[in-house]
Amino acid sequence: MGFHSYIRAVGTGPKSNRELTEVETIDAIESILNQNVHSEQIAAFLLGWRVRLETIEELKTTLEVCNKYIKRVKVPNSIELGYPFDGKADNPYLLPLIAKYLKKFDLNLVVSGDELQPAKKGLTIKKLYENIDFDDNIYYFDRADYFKELSDLTKIRNILGLRTAFNTVEKLLNPGTSDYAVNAAFHKPYVAKYNHLFGGNYKNLIIVKGNEGTPEIFSKCKYWLTIDGKIVEHIIDPEYFGINYKKSTDIISAEESLEMTKNPSNDLEKLAKLNAAMFLISAQKADDIKSAFEMID
Repeated sequence: MGFHSYIRAVGTGPKSNRELTEVETIDAIESILNQNVHSEQIAAFLLGWRVRLETIEELKTTLEVCNKYIKRVKVPNSIELGYPFDGKADNPYLLPLIAKYLKKFDLNLVVSGDELQPAKKGLTIKKLYENIDFDDNIYYFDRADYFKELSDLTKIRNILGLRTAFNTVEKLLNPGTSDYAVNAAFHKPYVAKYNHLFGGNYKNLIIVKGNEGTPEIFSKCKYWLTIDGKIVEHIIDPEYFGINYKKSTDIISAEESLEMTKNPSNDLEKLAKLNAAMFLISAQKADDIKSAFEMID
């Protein structure tokens, strides 16, 4: 089938749009990743697909195609963190602060980075890695090294300037073959979607309503675990633990963000401990946030 038929399947309107078959999805994604078609065609397909809304089966097949390209290295006792590739703009990263609290539990953290992707223009994990010395239990994977084909789509994606299906799939590509993972979802329907998409790749997956689409929490929020096949909802309230951090409502500069991570306030340190406690639940070293927080103290 020609690539034009895939564009028509996603971009001709409600009456003519249709779900791609598994074979069609494989061919379309491979054509995009290998850039065997014109960049204009790639952008047209990704835009139409986003507007039509990708189905979970199409996304699962996309993830399976991506798995054929990814170069993986085993990181033992590791938790993969699903940071978005469009960065953080409202608050600093807690990642370097969280990692130190997990050392005594022999836990490693796996994160991925690349050049900035659409749509939010925040500070990326890649820039964080380039400006702050990570502890030796943070394993940074540069996507240009482990999945060059997706990294090479950066220019096309930035010209398009909008979120695409890759924003969903790319957060948990598991380059460190981690057993555990934490991902973020803003809307509850995405909790089931992410569990269906990624859950089978890990022994345990937490979905959290994290700050700016990251696995980091700054205020009262929900997180979800799958227990015996059922999604169970929990609440974390920082105030219960004596944390009164007021998150920014304005965009902060990259320089401000880095400075806040390098020289954290007391409340940021406490938030880091609370996030570390949540990661202990992900790694199945604690059953609830209260006991996990006490373990870190």
